[in-house]
Amino acid sequence: MEAPRPKAIRPVIGLLTDFGLQDHYVGVMKAVIASIAPEALTIDVSHDVPPQNVLAGQLMLRSAMPYFPAGAVFLTVVDPGVGTARRPMALSGGQWTFVGPDNGLFTPWLDGGQAVELTSAEYRLPEVSSTFHGRDVFAPAAAHLALGVELSRLGPPLADPVRLDPPRPVEHEDGTIDGEIVYVDRFGNLISNIALAEARGTAQFLNLELPVQPTYGAAERGKPLALVGSDGCLEIAVRDGSAAQLLEVGVGQPVRWHE
Repeated sequence: MEAPRPKAIRPVIGLLTDFGLQDHYVGVMKAVIASIAPEALTIDVSHDVPPQNVLAGQLMLRSAMPYFPAGAVFLTVVDPGVGTARRPMALSGGQWTFVGPDNGLFTPWLDGGQAVELTSAEYRLPEVSSTFHGRDVFAPAAAHLALGVELSRLGPPLADPVRLDPPRPVEHEDGTIDGEIVYVDRFGNLISNIALAEARGTAQFLNLELPVQPTYGAAERGKPLALVGSDGCLEIAVRDGSAAQLLEVGVGQPVRWHE
């Protein structure tokens, strides 16, 4: 069982979106939060989720969440269905609360959690556009939740939230694990869904046999290598370069690990 995390002195809201920083969207959401909960600390997890990639947002949120204090609210907007029949939701899951679209983004925290549909006019802006629920619906809800408003006041229970499960690796009887690349980071590192407790064994990737190394610096400059990344998953990288560019592959590419 996970040990209780200390609760922050100030309300904390983590922001994760696919908005990027070129436009005004992130700043406007923060302004809405500040107008409702000026004492809240907003922390940018990332605004570079690949556009409309719900599973990538889920992965990044899962990686960041354990480092936030208990009671933090995650305002997460990766929302290709904005303005359609998809529902806005909030979820209390474990020590954290999540606000965003009901499109599978919060699947890892649904079991045992309490979800509501965000319908209460009291906890959204007076006018709601069809294209910017991050500003008009999600940011106000997150701010009010950070101030201690009860989840149930934001809307009725959501009994059947959408689920979107990421691809899972397959472990064979001989210990071999077949997985795939599920994310490509800014450095071009190819991150798989194979979790490893330590740097051992060998990764089979394309036509390469790559012993799993302890650090990026274990390979020669410009050469590919396999290692266990900071999130505990097998990665394919290139020393001082981009594995995605050098190998010309990306998400969905198979990878195998064996002793």
